[in-house]
Order: sequence, then structure tokens, then C-alpha cells
Amino acid sequence: MHREVKGYLRSDGRVGIRNVIVVAYLVECAHHVAREIAHPYRDRGVHLIGFPGCYPNEYAARMMRSLCTHPNVGAVLLVSLGCESFDRAALEADVIASGRPVSTLVIQRCGGTRQSVETGRRWIEQTLPTMHAMPRSPIGPEHLVVGTICGGSDATSGITANPAIGLAFDRLVAEGAACVFEETGELIGCEEIMASRALTPALGEALRNSVRKAARYYEILGYGSFALGNAEGGLTTQEEKSMGAYAKSGSSRIVGLLKPGDRPPRGGLYLLDVVPDGEVRFGFPNICDNAEIAELIACGCQVILFSTGRGSVVGSAISPVIKVCGNPETTRCLPDDIDVDAGRVLEGGATLDDAAREIYDLVFRVAAGAQTRSESLFHQEFVLTYKYFEPIGPECLALA
Repeated sequence: MHREVKGYLRSDGRVGIRNVIVVAYLVECAHHVAREIAHPYRDRGVHLIGFPGCYPNEYAARMMRSLCTHPNVGAVLLVSLGCESFDRAALEADVIASGRPVSTLVIQRCGGTRQSVETGRRWIEQTLPTMHAMPRSPIGPEHLVVGTICGGSDATSGITANPAIGLAFDRLVAEGAACVFEETGELIGCEEIMASRALTPALGEALRNSVRKAARYYEILGYGSFALGNAEGGLTTQEEKSMGAYAKSGSSRIVGLLKPGDRPPRGGLYLLDVVPDGEVRFGFPNICDNAEIAELIACGCQVILFSTGRGSVVGSAISPVIKVCGNPETTRCLPDDIDVDAGRVLEGGATLDDAAREIYDLVFRVAAGAQTRSESLFHQEFVLTYKYFEPIGPECLALA
């Protein structure tokens, strides 16, 4: 039976499950002012995001365009120092074209820190009533884009939390939702299995190539995605970790390969390639889990399923994060941070189907407005750095 909730219909036809105001700094020099503007309103749906770099980067510009026009975003305040290379006028024009309220504050023209903070807060105060007055429209599963990521994995992740998320993904896909899993660097060794699930042979080869690229990238860096914490948690090899991470994808046919900022054209299962193209120029593909969460959100994900074994306390700006824990001891240690205790499967308190059903139901409760644990604790982490990507080819979207 399909579940129906109410969301915020945007001018591009997408639907948000939140209606946040984003305060976005366009260089690290503007970070403090933006944070001071946003902080008093953290419990009123005002979120802080930004790009710290002073030099231009097309990936970062695309990410910021995608995030500032995300369906969960209702209005945007851009905060610029004034002399950075980020094209603030182009970003403002994109937000205007999306039909959202937007204002740009330039610190060098506004009188400095104190005056800029006061000006920004006045704009927030004037805009909040508009956000609260926005109507909501009925939506079904076909309007949802759900992402998944794993972090702090241990030996329990691949046998409880990850496969439970995969089963929830299967159900969501069957009901018309778009579901996005990642990352290619943690799927090394699974490329042939994924290719066999691709809707077309051309997409299968694109999936293989994305994982091969990741393997080369990590080889050049001298490190894989297998971390010390994974070994301490009982994982033994990169292949073991990859199989556990792969379990989050479920069993549906894979219909597309995305790169950060690409939107799924319709429902189905998609892989997000987060490893940069070209030569190694900017270091590790992602310096932490929140960099990957931001990329999932840039693809339109309104909610994120975060699998962990050793534990994680992060949330995210813009889209709520549902944390699914595979280790019952971790859940008992971090009870205020875990939304779903999939570790009950290990102790005989639930089946994988039970855990998957709980995840599925929670997706819809969160879409209807229920807070996740990280939201209730005001977690709004956000990370954006430098990267380089080439556009995806037509073979990457089998249903387009």
C-alpha cells in the first residue's frame, strides 16, 4: 500500500519534505558572519552551508547551485566577503529563476562583521513568515529521492544495517521512488556484480569503469577506503567492507550512474560516483562522510539513510539523516543518536525484514515532518571542498 504525505511543491515540479532557509557563505572569510546570522534560528529551520575556497571551482559552483535550489530549501541568503572568485551573481540568478526568495549580503559593502550580521538577521526575520505560510501538497513515494551512505562500519554493518537498508530500498524502488547509493571507492570488487544488475550493457560498462577509476585513484594516493577504525571493528579486508557496503543497494535493477549534482530523471536505483575524474589533484575523494552526504543531497535526496556499526553522531544541513545502527552495543552506547537499531537482528529480537520495515516506515514519518535524532540535536554538518568531474554520458541514464 502506497504511503502519502504532504510536501512543499517547487516550481520545477520537485517536492521538498522540509522548507529550510539556507544561509550560504561563498568563501571561508564569510563563514563566521554567516554562522552568526544563522545560529539564533537553528531551531526555526535556518541552515548553514558554504564553500570555503577563494579560487573558483566548477564542481563547487555546481554543488552550490544544486543545494540552493534543492526541494527542501525554501529561501536563500548568500553571504559574500566581496573579493572571492565565486560567481555570486550567477548563483543568485539561479535561485531567482527557481522562484525562491534570495538576497546577497556583501560584507565589504555592508560595514563589516557587526553590520553584516544585523542585516542578515533582519532578512531572516522578514523571510521566516513567508516560509511558515507556504502550503503543502500531497505527495507519494514517486516524489521521493532517498540516499544512503555508510560510515564507521564494523563487522556487523554488512550483515544487519546495510542489508536492511537494501531491503527498504527495494520496497521504495518498487513504489516509484528514486534511491541513490554510493560510493565507488567502497565498492571495489563488486563491479561485476553491479554490472550484471544494470538495465543496459552500456550502463554496466559505465559502472565497471567507475569502480576501476576509484581503484586507480586510491592506488595513486597510497590508501584505500579501508580505514583503521574498520579493522578495529572487526572487518578484515577491503573486499569484505565492499560487500557490506554493496548490500545497501538491495536487489533492484540499477538504472543509472550519477555524479554529484546530477538528478535522477525518474524513479529507480542509481549509483553515485563520488571519485573525481582526471588526475589526482585535490587529495582524497571525500575527507569525511558529510562531504558524501552533501553530494547525495545535491542529487536531490530529501532524506539520507546512514548505516553505521561503530557509531556516528552526524546529521546534515538541508536533508534529514536517519541513522541505522548494525551493532546493538553501539546503539546502547549512543541511544540518543541512533534512529533504527538493526542490531536487534544479531540478538534475535528482529529479522532483517522487520528492520527494513522500520526503516521504510521511518522514511515516511520523517517525510511527514517527524524529526530524526540528529535533527532534534541540531546537527547540521556540512562539508564542501574542491573536485573535478566530467559530465556523464547518455549511457549512464538508462531510463532517460
